[in-house]
Amino acid sequence: MKAPARTNLLDLDRASLEQYFERAGHKPFRARQMLKWIYHQGIVDFGAMTDLSKFQRAWLNETAEVRIPEVVTRLESRDGTTKWVVRAANGNCVETVLIPDRGRNTLCVSSQVGCILDCTFCSTGKQGFNGNLSTGEIVGQVLLADAFLQVRGESVSNVVLMGMGEPLLNFAAAIPATNIMMDDLAFGISKRRVTISTAGVAPAIYEMAKVTDVSLAVSLHAPNDELRDQLVPLNKKYPLAELLDACNHYVEGLGERRNLTMEYTLIRGVNDRIAHARELANLLRDVRCKINLIPFNPFPDSGFERPDEPSIRAFQTYLLNAGYATMLRTTRGEDINAACGQLVGQVQDRTRRQERHRTRIECVEKSDVEEARVS
Repeated sequence: MKAPARTNLLDLDRASLEQYFERAGHKPFRARQMLKWIYHQGIVDFGAMTDLSKFQRAWLNETAEVRIPEVVTRLESRDGTTKWVVRAANGNCVETVLIPDRGRNTLCVSSQVGCILDCTFCSTGKQGFNGNLSTGEIVGQVLLADAFLQVRGESVSNVVLMGMGEPLLNFAAAIPATNIMMDDLAFGISKRRVTISTAGVAPAIYEMAKVTDVSLAVSLHAPNDELRDQLVPLNKKYPLAELLDACNHYVEGLGERRNLTMEYTLIRGVNDRIAHARELANLLRDVRCKINLIPFNPFPDSGFERPDEPSIRAFQTYLLNAGYATMLRTTRGEDINAACGQLVGQVQDRTRRQERHRTRIECVEKSDVEEARVS
């Protein structure tokens, strides 16, 4: 008979870990000890956990494990950015990116294998989708980066769920993962420095407000529904008015000193004109937010281009003059395809989106050849 699967303790936040111990007849305070061993001491060998009894250590060896994702590849950028390709339980691979910046170490983690959404300017979306990551697979990415930084005497200071996937379509794993990131007995990262980024799953934002006060970023990318329908197809289901209502509901629970972040990818000739900036300023006038501008990061066959520098600066200047705190994200890790929107991993696509994308490109290339022949 096949032995039952062991529980990966990285899947359990503090509340779940207390329940895990209680169900087996152990005191719930053992969960706090376990968190400290794993996240503070970096000890994953139950035999070395000396404040547990021999019986408890034997029980853990039989029923539990601490399973960190397997690293397939690690790449280093010229600018100091590090990218890991890690294997998920289903055999597919996802990507994690560490961005060091003047003493701050920001980790961009993935939450899904590929992405169920298909935003037109994002390379990840072209890979299709092959399932959700578990809480442990999300948390494991932070452990990997922390171990890497430990040799420098540093640790991850900021985490953004902005890698592969839509975190709010993996709600059951993403929220416990952020609980672990913010727990003082685990990573102890400030709630201001742990961010969930969503393309706009409005109902899930209301659910977030019931269970967490993690920071929230919204991938906006367009100032009106017509354009956003094209760039972020999810907008057809949850249009801007509905999305912004959800955002306002969430930010009300964060306290007066905290804002949302609106992410806006600038694409040449698509959404980068002053008219778009004016419309964006009007759209967000009743939303407590800051704006993060992201110049488009090219990837093969995207059909889009990065705006020139004067257009980028003019867009930012308009928003600053309109009273918005507006940051311009510096492109990092582009030489290893680690920049925003470039993550692809290795996805066995359930949706056949990769196949459709390749077919579309082949049709366009064939049309171009035929047109060249005629001319």
